[in-house]
Amino acid sequence: MKTNVAVFFGGRSVEHEISVISALQAISALNREKYDIIPIYISKHGRWYTGDNLLNIRNYKNMDTLVKEAEEVFMRPEFGDFNLYRVNTKAGFFSRKDPVVAELHVALPVLHGTNGEDGVFEGLLETIGIPFAGCNTLSSANGMDKITMKMILRESNVPVVDYVWFTDKEWDRNREEIIAKVESRIGYPAIVKPANLGSSVGIGKASERDQLIEKIDNACRFSQRIIVEHMIEHMKEINCSVLGDCNDYQASVCEEPVSKGDFLSYDEKYRGGNEGMAASEKRIPADIPEETAKRIQHLAGETFRVLSCHGVSRVDVMIDEKDNQIYVNEINTIPGSLSYYLWEASGIGFQKLMDKLIELALKRKREIGRKTFSYDRNIFAMGGSGKGGLKGGKTGKF
Repeated sequence: MKTNVAVFFGGRSVEHEISVISALQAISALNREKYDIIPIYISKHGRWYTGDNLLNIRNYKNMDTLVKEAEEVFMRPEFGDFNLYRVNTKAGFFSRKDPVVAELHVALPVLHGTNGEDGVFEGLLETIGIPFAGCNTLSSANGMDKITMKMILRESNVPVVDYVWFTDKEWDRNREEIIAKVESRIGYPAIVKPANLGSSVGIGKASERDQLIEKIDNACRFSQRIIVEHMIEHMKEINCSVLGDCNDYQASVCEEPVSKGDFLSYDEKYRGGNEGMAASEKRIPADIPEETAKRIQHLAGETFRVLSCHGVSRVDVMIDEKDNQIYVNEINTIPGSLSYYLWEASGIGFQKLMDKLIELALKRKREIGRKTFSYDRNIFAMGGSGKGGLKGGKTGKF
């Protein structure tokens, strides 16, 4: 019997198109002899669709036609119900289709950015209880939010650059105070980022005050939380992927992305069209000393561990070439192209990577099943009342 694997992609995110590319790459790598694949595309409006037409990237040039030719579906937020249901069950005037499209055995989220990589979608999967590949709600949320992530890493002695953070509302009310804090603690040049986006969306460099204001205003278009970091002027960016769970993981070889600017832009990452991150220019393995590569692999593993990650992630680090200090920049808990190119360079092919992700999903489900989440006893049916509780069986007032 084959395993039914549901691949979720698209989503309400500025990284919608990148998610489509990554998901179609992942689907092409899944072993059809072992898995029946159910593509589930989430539109930019948040509606779910399935169908074979979703497997051809050329169909995404006209998304209105794409969804008209697909079948709209949904899952019930009920624990233990792993069915995928049709929205429209009528096949004719009097007849009805089977409401169930398929029973899903494993979910594979390939959703980048907000509402997919930030724990929102993972929370739905955990509510339903279906095995799924990748980080859980907590680690997804912590990994996506650059502020929370850096707080956890700094507390865990993982090196990060100095930063200042604030909300968009604080910026509206107290911009002079925030500017003064940035200039005194960070200085220029600084780099401004939305706290919870990836793919370099909304990121900008500020070399003086007017630029700082401009870049923060732009970042506020994308996120309610903003982070301003010290910018390393003589920086080398290195990426390393981690695979496994927080108790048993391995790090890939390192890569060095090649950028024409101060940081790798959205266009540079994805100008390769349907090749996604795999098409952006890079050196694999990175041109760095072996000792430096080992240090980066260790820090990538530590980042993965302290954030309690699961599945495959990519950790981006920065080397300050003035003093060779290494800083963790961010983690991508659902990396572009699932970092398959890094694992191929490490001796693990794309198909084997996908097998490993599904194995990890099923393993976690078994481990969670051994934990206690509720008691069989009903305290409302027990006699008497405890201190401060409801007395005499009365409902009381709330």
